[in-house]
Amino acid sequence: MSNENQNNNEKRDPLLCHWADQMANQIIREKGDLDSYTCASGITPSGTVHLGNFREIITVDLVVRALRDRGKNVRFIYSWDDYDVFRKVPANMPDPEILEKYLRYPITEVPDTTGRNENYARHHEVDIETQLPRVGISPEFLYQASRYRANRYAEGMRKAMQNREVIKECLNEYRDDAHKMKPEDVYWPVAIFCGKCQKDTTEITDYDGEYGITYKCECGNCETADIRTFKGAKLGWRVDWPMRWNEEKVVFEPGGKDHISPGGSYDTAKLVSKKIYGWDAPVTMRYDFVNLKGVPGKMSSSKGKVIALPDALDVYQAEVLRYLFAGTRPNTEFAISFDMDVLKVYEDYDKTERIVYGIDKAKSDDHFNKEKRIYMLSQIDGKIPETMPYQVTIRQLTTLLQIYSGDIDAVIKALGDVKPEQEERLRRRIECAWFWVKHSAPDCAPDFCFELRNDGSKAELSDDLLTAVKRVRDEVLPKLDTFQLDKECQQAMYDIATEMGLESKALFTALYQALIGKEQGPRLGSFFRIIGKEKLEKILSVY
Repeated sequence: MSNENQNNNEKRDPLLCHWADQMANQIIREKGDLDSYTCASGITPSGTVHLGNFREIITVDLVVRALRDRGKNVRFIYSWDDYDVFRKVPANMPDPEILEKYLRYPITEVPDTTGRNENYARHHEVDIETQLPRVGISPEFLYQASRYRANRYAEGMRKAMQNREVIKECLNEYRDDAHKMKPEDVYWPVAIFCGKCQKDTTEITDYDGEYGITYKCECGNCETADIRTFKGAKLGWRVDWPMRWNEEKVVFEPGGKDHISPGGSYDTAKLVSKKIYGWDAPVTMRYDFVNLKGVPGKMSSSKGKVIALPDALDVYQAEVLRYLFAGTRPNTEFAISFDMDVLKVYEDYDKTERIVYGIDKAKSDDHFNKEKRIYMLSQIDGKIPETMPYQVTIRQLTTLLQIYSGDIDAVIKALGDVKPEQEERLRRRIECAWFWVKHSAPDCAPDFCFELRNDGSKAELSDDLLTAVKRVRDEVLPKLDTFQLDKECQQAMYDIATEMGLESKALFTALYQALIGKEQGPRLGSFFRIIGKEKLEKILSVY
């Protein structure tokens, strides 16, 4: 089948309607029918891999899934650029004075001052490698330090050194006159880590036209290195990037807007890739920044003011976090919230889920297909569960969790109708809700936070309010199980206030004081029904 016919068939599948599907079509159209499609991502593990970095990873993952949904064989590689230079001591690692001594070293030579991993780079690599499977992402990891030290790129470096004037022209192509390298400027595409002190405080002084590079270092060391055996040679990133496109036969790699802007590093790398390495640059797409909103101080202070993937997974179920990215075009800037917006994000996800399972009606067939595709791409395994997941709002969970002091089993039991196949995913949602109410709500929604008076303590109430609270205990609680709706319970309390000539707000405030020692809390009718008759009778029995 020709690519054109194949693409036409795919276009007729209304479900393949996501931006990732559009990108998959473009890759196939531009690169042709290949035995395998290599999609790439990567980063320097110079610090915490944060949610902005994660956007690139999940962008590639979504396109990989779209290609595989077309029956394509896909290789998803993630490069750790761990042979880069250690340039700056981060704010969130212990013993910064030790790290300071390793500035200008390769980051694989910098110690992990936490003592957890063999070096600084590996510490940050492990942090993301152990977390990605939680969100259904499993790339093939490539470690550039070991590849360079194994002299895998000797030919690529030789080719760059031999064509350094051409590369110089490529780098100048999009620069204005003030930033162009001059003809007399010496340019070397290779950098050297000193064979004696290991720092990159070196200067190349000669090149023999093949594999021999002569350099001198600030430490006093001078030598001629054969890049087929020497462990300290490395291409600068603007040449290293296109060299590895050819090495790995990459056909898709997105980039941040700083790289993909017109005349940016991607355009330069595209020239180098074609002119030096004979490889057409991969299809690309721009992704924008991810902002953070409402991050509580406790979460950010220990992280050097960045939020990493496990931090986000403390608040968001994996499927909901994927949904945030799958439902937003990569070139759109958006914010991941840790404040009250968390409730809305979950509600939006649940709305999509109800449309997929036919509980809510889509506006049109196109709307249904769009929602279903986003939902599929949000799932860890890419599949829609046979049984619809159990839906309960974060708002309701925060109430239940505080009533049961964070006991997840008690919350699940209180819900009453959870199927065994729904429990694992529900449990994860409850864990997220508990984290949110303990760590975020005190800052952004203090009214959500409460603790039931289970210690026999009493609120100080006026005589008329004390009488009203007793009447609620004696007249409303016995009928609690007969109420079908929260508003029926609420109305019963209104009626008592009306009969006694009290403001309903005054009675409700008294009841909140009696139950949780605060002047307000969750909506009382719902609150009563969630707490239940037994607990309410025990708390109010002291009056």
